[in-house]
Amino acid sequence: MKAVRLVTPRHPLELHEIPVPVPGPGDVLVRVHAAGICHSDAHYRAGVSPAGPLPLTLGHEVAGVVKQVGAKVRNVRIGDRVCLHYLATCGACPWCAGGHEQFCATGQMIGKHRAGGFAEYIVLPAASVFLLPAAISFAHGAVLMCSSATALHALRKARLQSGESVAVFGLGGLGASAVQLARALGAATVYAVDLNPAKLALAEKSGAIPVNARTTDPVRTIRQLTGGRGVDVALELIGLPLTMQQAVRVLGPLGRAALAGLTQQSFAIQPYTELLGPEAEIIDVSDHLAREIPELLRLTLEGKLDLGPIVTRTVPLDAGAINGVLEELENFGGATRTAVSVKP
Repeated sequence: MKAVRLVTPRHPLELHEIPVPVPGPGDVLVRVHAAGICHSDAHYRAGVSPAGPLPLTLGHEVAGVVKQVGAKVRNVRIGDRVCLHYLATCGACPWCAGGHEQFCATGQMIGKHRAGGFAEYIVLPAASVFLLPAAISFAHGAVLMCSSATALHALRKARLQSGESVAVFGLGGLGASAVQLARALGAATVYAVDLNPAKLALAEKSGAIPVNARTTDPVRTIRQLTGGRGVDVALELIGLPLTMQQAVRVLGPLGRAALAGLTQQSFAIQPYTELLGPEAEIIDVSDHLAREIPELLRLTLEGKLDLGPIVTRTVPLDAGAINGVLEELENFGGATRTAVSVKP
């Protein structure tokens, strides 16, 4: 089968011909139909977030059709349309049993620690495989599995309550989903912060108040718009020290800043005036949970999350095409979300 793989960090991905994986008794073999290209994939290629062992097939947003199931698999059948949770875990340890499988000692992330979805086939444990409703396209189902799922997880960790205000920093795949999901979860007002006018316009169509960080100070602007109070929840989805700092500084009393952007750099805060005095919180966000996927699919089926304006481009299973998208992402450019279309 064809697979686009990372061979050496800081070098382009390569197209290889490798054997089709063989599922074990509790595994599912999926014929990939779509795989989203995430900013994290650019981090793996650049060596910012180490991935391996190499060579490694990247891609952790995956949807397709079941082609083979192990003898112990009961939740899906051959021919089912499915989307894939990004982790392969033991399913039995206290972390897995408690619904926090991201801390499983033997857990492996597809496209980072084990073969991912930039390929014609992928194998995962059955517990990581979810039925994809026919009303949701493969491309949308794939992108739901990371950018939208992480946005939902960030809002849940930030304990967003109905009637509260939200500031979203960064309107890529995560941010565009976060704007819609915040509204779906009852946010009274959503402020959308970015440099890109097209992304700001998309957020405005989704009911957000756009804040152009290229022409204004977003902290000052949002505080003015909130009468000086600040917001209840801020999501940082970019991974820059400046925007992380702004996400904290825009908080009001008892505000919560959920940080999901990846970076190796630190940022400065003023402990008393920015955290202790207002009793504000900084909350770390690491991907998402399998138990959140059914809610995400339900919100999509109800029309509360529409990925039509978000997944704006597809590319073939081709190393050159995928590398081109990754280069755009490294420069914070390109389409809101791009999916690899893997033709059967």
